[in-house]
Amino acid sequence: MDRLPTVEEFVAVTSAVGWTDAYDPAAIPASLAASLHGVVAVEGNRVIGIGRLVGDGAIYYYLQDLAVRPERQRRGVGAAILGRLEEWIAARASPRTFVGLFAAGESVGLYRRFGYAVHDDMTGMFRVGPYRPPHGGPGH
Repeated sequence: MDRLPTVEEFVAVTSAVGWTDAYDPAAIPASLAASLHGVVAVEGNRVIGIGRLVGDGAIYYYLQDLAVRPERQRRGVGAAILGRLEEWIAARASPRTFVGLFAAGESVGLYRRFGYAVHDDMTGMFRVGPYRPPHGGPGH
């Protein structure tokens, strides 16, 4: 269903996939609130998967936190979540929309099936906190 997960649902699913140290718990509510869109997969009354989009809502979109409980993986849940997110983007995309993501492990295959690729002329980079301005950088 098209909606953001609650904080409790987010924590339950991301913990189930082992992302327990990936987030500052105090930052989760603000992070979810700043999302562009979300999708939650529900089985019975239990959330089994989540996915969301972040970005500027015009040119740049990033697929974020697509996670499916381990016992429900490899059954099409992740593909269904990704498909719904892709439909949402497609309804708003410009001809030059950029959609990015970070993929790890076996999830690479899922994203490749949806047309995502690693480009030789681009390098994905990231920095994880605690965030402090770099010493000796601009303005120092």
